Amino acid sequence: MSLNHLLPFASTLIMGAFTVFVLQRFLVRRKLYFLFWGLGLAMFGIGSFAEAYLALAWNRWVFFAWYYFGAVLNAGWIGHGTVYLLFRKRWVHWLTVVLIVGSLVALVLMLQVMPRLDETQFTTGKVISEQYQEIMPSVKEGATVRWTTPFFNVYGLITLVGGALWSAYLFWRKRILPNRVVGNVLIAAGALSIASASTLTRLGYGSLLYLGELVAAVLMFAGFLVAARPETEERVAPAVHAVD
Repeated sequence: MSLNHLLPFASTLIMGAFTVFVLQRFLVRRKLYFLFWGLGLAMFGIGSFAEAYLALAWNRWVFFAWYYFGAVLNAGWIGHGTVYLLFRKRWVHWLTVVLIVGSLVALVLMLQVMPRLDETQFTTGKVISEQYQEIMPSVKEGATVRWTTPFFNVYGLITLVGGALWSAYLFWRKRILPNRVVGNVLIAAGALSIASASTLTRLGYGSLLYLGELVAAVLMFAGFLVAARPETEERVAPAVHAVD
């Protein structure tokens, strides 16, 4: 087993810890952006685990989990959490409906293609990102689920990267909470890392996907931890009130 086969195991562990951390925040604060971030990160972790499993053996439903949760959905759901963070408008709820309906449509399309997977093309000698195009039919042959990946991934890239950079800029302009400036920049860098690796996969360089995922997992988790550190104002305020 090569180093590239081992990378998904590391990504899975990191994303598992990241998911638990974010969902705990949701249980405490009840904010929807924590929920969508947590669900999206869980999907990322499922995709990483599926990659790790497929480095050892074939299973069509593990392949389903890898493609549906890893390749199709996770970026869009993580990015949608950022939309809930930045916009407190009613139209965001309608956008949530669109996201859920789109996810269900992608699910139906993925289930339709499952009986047509050619598992004879599978080999443990190659990472799944380098061979999935031979296992799945092409769009012309009916695998229209492939058309759904750009919509979720582009939406996730724009909302996550754009939202993180915009937040970093606002905190930098106000000269407050420098940890959130750094944290948001790290999150944006992580999202760009996985987006770049995914693009290279579609161009035939799938061997770089797992490294990109690991880098993305590390950067985004580190960015979230940095941004979530206790705020200076919250530490100082009790002392100020006590003096008053």
